[in-house]
Amino acid sequence: MSWNPRVERVAPFRVMSLLEAAQAREAAGHDVIHLEVGEPDFATPAPVVAAGQAALSAGHTRYSPATGLPALREAIAGHYGEHFDADIDPRRILVTPGASGALLLASQLLVGPGDRVLMADPNYPCNRHFMALAGAEVDTVPVGLESGWQLDAELIARHWQDATRLAMLATPSNPTGHMLDAAQLQAVAETVAARRGHLLVDEIYQGLSYDLEPLSVASLSPDVFVVNSFSKYFGMTGWRLGWLLAPQEAVEPLTRLAQNVFLAAPTPAQHAALAAFTPECRDILESRRRELGRRRDALLAGLARLGLAPSLPPQGAFYLWLDISRYGGDSQAFCQRLLEEENVAITPGVDFAVSGGEHHVRIAFTTGIARLEEAVSRLERFLARQ
Repeated sequence: MSWNPRVERVAPFRVMSLLEAAQAREAAGHDVIHLEVGEPDFATPAPVVAAGQAALSAGHTRYSPATGLPALREAIAGHYGEHFDADIDPRRILVTPGASGALLLASQLLVGPGDRVLMADPNYPCNRHFMALAGAEVDTVPVGLESGWQLDAELIARHWQDATRLAMLATPSNPTGHMLDAAQLQAVAETVAARRGHLLVDEIYQGLSYDLEPLSVASLSPDVFVVNSFSKYFGMTGWRLGWLLAPQEAVEPLTRLAQNVFLAAPTPAQHAALAAFTPECRDILESRRRELGRRRDALLAGLARLGLAPSLPPQGAFYLWLDISRYGGDSQAFCQRLLEEENVAITPGVDFAVSGGEHHVRIAFTTGIARLEEAVSRLERFLARQ
């Protein structure tokens, strides 16, 4: 049987098999500490759940417009205005089934066979795979301490080719948790514009920042494509809701794509998301952000004792990207042994990095401080045997 060759360019997400193994150990009675999946242990905020239940009771289960409920698009635009001083026309916002739906629309609009895309390495693997499915070639640019683990303007200028059409970056990033500040984002936008290319910014972890003020590239340029989600800051992972902010001239073709690719985002989830912007919900979300900051600091302190803390702490998201090269060159085997020997589940770096992933792991500080401290103790025992 032969398949579309583009599908062969999509690598498996290895953490999913590790998650399955961790769940199997849990079912067998082992006390597994889950630090592998990007999903904190917080429930969806109560105001959002209540709004979703009310929507179901009121019969709001029919299709919405392909671009989303007008009230939700207005609420998202208002969010940009209130928190990022960005005057956004709601018509530039397309509500999508998760950020993945937004990435699908953007990739299909912006690139095709023969086009090249610049992206940081490491990066979230699905970003690469969406571009590959569109037929584009992805040029991954290794990043590190010298660029703050980000694809900055200098790197974009150095690696841009004649066939490069798109640069994509993420701030805060997955898996490193590092951010670009306003001046750096402005420089990136100007660098891409000078080459008559497109810029796509993944802001899925926007709002989850600890050392820098949250910001959006939308406040700097009307020509940038921005992907965001209700999953991370807003705590709505299973509701499958995100959005794409696009330049005005891109809205019409994106709408046609949405109509044909997924028709519309889930209607009950859209009604529920309206409550995410209320002051009551905002208080809950900010309390959780502060708690994640405390978890980050506790985990950094524990890892510093083991000599594993990163020299540049993450400013956002809820991940640490750790160099484990002193313990061999196989991050997948490292994670498998840690699970089997100490019941701690973390993610191998090979899921995220084309180059150097075998020497790194990602740890998600998505559980409470006591569990994080217990995970560090187990990790210390494990490393002592290496």
